[in-house]
Parts: sequence; C-alpha cells; structure tokens
Amino acid sequence: MLKKGILFLCMCVAVGFAQDDEIVDDTAEVNEAEVVEQSRESRSSDDRAQRRQFEEDQRADEFANSLRRRDWLKDRLILEVGGGSRNPVWGETGLGMGFGFGAEYITRWHAGFYASFGFIPSGTDTDFDHISLEGGTGWKVGLNYYLFPKEQLHLGLSVSYGTVYYDHNILADESNDYMRELIMLNGFQFDVLVTYLTDAWYFLQFSVGLYYAPEAKDKSFRITTDGKEVSKVVNKDGIPDAGIVFGLTIGFAFPEFFPDDTEIRRREREERYNE
Repeated sequence: MLKKGILFLCMCVAVGFAQDDEIVDDTAEVNEAEVVEQSRESRSSDDRAQRRQFEEDQRADEFANSLRRRDWLKDRLILEVGGGSRNPVWGETGLGMGFGFGAEYITRWHAGFYASFGFIPSGTDTDFDHISLEGGTGWKVGLNYYLFPKEQLHLGLSVSYGTVYYDHNILADESNDYMRELIMLNGFQFDVLVTYLTDAWYFLQFSVGLYYAPEAKDKSFRITTDGKEVSKVVNKDGIPDAGIVFGLTIGFAFPEFFPDDTEIRRREREERYNE
C-alpha cells in the first residue's frame, strides 16, 4: 500500500512539471507575438507621423510658394552668348552684328547688372571681292529691370553704355591694302527685352532698342584737301546718331543663389526623390 502511495505521488509531481513547461512555452509564444505586434504598430505609427510631417511641410511650402516662390528672376546668375546689339553691337556693313558673350546677375529686386564683350568679324566686301572689311571688338555694360517675375516670359527694360554701332570707311586703296577701316561708335542704348526664364537652366532673350551715339557726326565726316566735308561711309549724310537695333541672346542660368528655407526644403525633397 505504501509503495502505491509513493508511486502515485511521483506521477503527480511529473505531471505537474510537464504542465509547467507547457505553460512557460505558451507564455513565451504569446509574449513574442505581442512584441512583434507592438513593433509593427510602432513602425506604422512612426511612418504615419513622418508622412503627416511631410504633408505638413509640403502644404507649408505650397503656401509659401503661392506668396513668394515662382519668382524665377530672384538671385540668378546667367552666362550668355549671342549676336546683335547687346553682344555687343549692331552695325551697317558686313553681317550687320557683332557676336559675343557676357554675364548678368539679377538681384532679388529684379534689377540685373550685365556686361558683354564681343567681336565684329572681318570679311570681304559684298560689292567688291578684292576689298576686305576690317574686324574689331566691342563692349557694353548696362542695367536691366524685369517685370512679371512669376511668369515664364518676362518683359524688361534696359539702359546701357558702350559700343552701340559700327560702319566701315568707304575708302580702300593700295595705301591701306584695300581694306575698309572699321568705324566704331560709343554711346547709350535703350532696349525693350522679352526674356524666357524659369527655374530651369536655359535662358532666351530677344531685344529691340534705340541707340544714341553723340560722336557719330565727328567720326562720320572728313575734310578733303579743298576744305569740303565729305562722308566717310556710303551714306552721304554720315552715320546716324540714333537708330533702331536688335539682339538675340541665349544663356545658361544657375539656380537661385541665397535660397530661403522653403527653397532649401524643396531641393532636399527633390534630391531624396531622385535617390
């Protein structure tokens, strides 16, 4: 009888240990599942918070954009090449224009400072094959003011000083190797500008204007040996001291210098998106 009692007690103890092991295993599985679920919920909550923050920043930027951004002109540096009156001179003979390069910086107040330097190519007289046209260089500095900064097309006004017009001396003989010498006029120029410029790199500008060269008469006429005043150029009245000029310019526009927080965040988002 005693042996049976001892055996029964041993069996009860063994069953108790087995049940404890099962309880421990079940508890561990439940705890692990809870940890996984909590981690998943935490990540999801973080993602939602980041998404809400991103959307809030984006709305704030869009609001700021509606008030201030879309100002394509602000703090822009532009490297330019072109032909005609702004790069840097318009003329009567030869191709009728110079070809050159320049730079312009447009401030946040939409006023731009620019300078250009260029060349007048030499060539052959279109009427006489044995007579050549002298080439040369020209320059111009000026101040521009642009309107409609939030549009892609900007109307502008410009005033500048430099080489504004050229022509060639009509005389060409063996004394100067049959070359018609260049006559360059300095003066003032007033232009109306039509400019295409956004946040992209490309820049396009057409200009039409009026030049005024106070030295035109002095450089247009010479006194002959018999004391007569004769025009140096084909036009018997000399070079006009005022006239209409044209120009066409293309360029590379750098991004806005000195961007504010809105623009910095926009660029950072673009970089993350591109990555």
